[in-house]
Amino acid sequence: MTAAVLVHGHDDHSHAHPTGLMRWLTATNHKDIGTLYLWFAFSMFLVGGVLALMIRLELFRPGLQFFRPELFNQFTTLHGLIMLFGAIMPAFTGLANWMLPLMIGAPDMAFARMNNWSFWLLPPAALLLLISLAVPGGAAAAGWTMYAPLSTQMGMGMDLTIFAIHILGMSSIMGSINIVTTVLNMRAPGMTLMKMPMFAWTSLITAYLLIAVAPVLAGAVTMILTDRHFGTSFFKAAGGGDPVMFQHIFWFFGHPEVYIMALPAFGVVSQIIPTFARKPLFGYHSMVYATSSIALLSFIVWGHHMFATGMPAAAQLFFMYATMLIAVPTGVKVFNWIATMWQGEMTFETPMLFAIGFVCLFTMGGFSGLMLAIVPADIQYQDTYFVVAHFHYVLVAGALFSLFAAAYYWMPKWTGHNYPEARGKLHFWWSMIAFNITFFPMHFLGLAGMPRRIPDYATQFAGFNEVASLGAFAFGLAQVYFLFFVAIPTIRGKFGKAPDKPWEGVTTLEWEVPSPAPFHTWETPPDEKLVNELAARQHLH
Repeated sequence: MTAAVLVHGHDDHSHAHPTGLMRWLTATNHKDIGTLYLWFAFSMFLVGGVLALMIRLELFRPGLQFFRPELFNQFTTLHGLIMLFGAIMPAFTGLANWMLPLMIGAPDMAFARMNNWSFWLLPPAALLLLISLAVPGGAAAAGWTMYAPLSTQMGMGMDLTIFAIHILGMSSIMGSINIVTTVLNMRAPGMTLMKMPMFAWTSLITAYLLIAVAPVLAGAVTMILTDRHFGTSFFKAAGGGDPVMFQHIFWFFGHPEVYIMALPAFGVVSQIIPTFARKPLFGYHSMVYATSSIALLSFIVWGHHMFATGMPAAAQLFFMYATMLIAVPTGVKVFNWIATMWQGEMTFETPMLFAIGFVCLFTMGGFSGLMLAIVPADIQYQDTYFVVAHFHYVLVAGALFSLFAAAYYWMPKWTGHNYPEARGKLHFWWSMIAFNITFFPMHFLGLAGMPRRIPDYATQFAGFNEVASLGAFAFGLAQVYFLFFVAIPTIRGKFGKAPDKPWEGVTTLEWEVPSPAPFHTWETPPDEKLVNELAARQHLH
């Protein structure tokens, strides 16, 4: 991406400001860093997407077609790691960087230089992951979960992966400390916590989750590292260790991680639905409490990933009921979104379409999650494509769709230009249909017993796999269309200048600044009266 594409036409530089490459290397402004995060996330999303298409190409027909099983496993592993740690999480951090200061009336993020560092740790980490494909023995091939004993026996690609995860974790922790400090200390006068936009709440809670669990993952991968090179036996049964212990430690990080990717999405959707329903968010307080409950409960459900490991019945029951319990606050949120739309003056611009798509498909993913939570049923579903279908409905139709909703919603504010509405709608319907063609058949494949992470399969699964592969290529193409026919032309200003308030029903502070957002905003904090007025319009008490 050239610097020219990235520059948002800030023409209000009152003082000397680095331009060209140095502007981006030394960026301390939250908008610049937000932009860097978003472009990085999108480029990683395309890399992860290519890996996914390699997987789907291999699975188009039964029998080994294009790749050796080892290479297929490397693709599977890297696809997961890059999509989670390289695309979705940085994208939400980018959104938080861009939008939080604007939404809470802060001049910038709390720690501007640390903010720069937390971004510039990401490209080297991504590079390590991609280089690992070229080292002897190839990349890590233990799945993104890196289960021992596979991960303790693999070639040097695994070491590079461990190193990359350490760096990504550092980045996440620093980004989170920044978000927590900004939200707690830098709100505009009069903006109490309960007057904050929902996106600020979900970003705050997510940041706390990350600070809690990123060190756990670092611990787990360090133990793998010492098992591999320093003669310890944490996970080696021969030396008195236990491979299942790795699963416990990993999923104690892994399940909150799922909510780290879902909660910001809830925040985005909670901003968009009220705007286009032209109504205050229904049950704002209950939304805040529900989000907090989900975050707390996320720590006690990790065992549902391990029902088939020989867990005692009491532990199975505990994790089963805890998992069902977490569905309650999630259901509260879905109910509140629907109640917000109920009898609203709805219009269906692209952000709203993606938000509604999110609510429908995320709910479906939630229901398949409840099916997986039931122990006897899970014994059947475990390690099949049913699980793959479940988490893609939650993460693609959940996190990714909400990111697209956010991109369309705030693009006028970021760039100062309108996006093409007809193309946006085409991108939505194309993505929506292709997504369901790809992942819906996987439910049937899983129920029929097709195992996941396998490069070959029995011939009875051929039909559905063919459909899924065709859907995947269509979905990938839709995202390329978004880049070349929506995002870049919008940045270049092909569709006219955007007004300061492109949407009617907006009630948050970021719409009070001009479009494009000036390089420096809220150097004098917004007026308390304005803050209170917007908060009153934001939610019904």
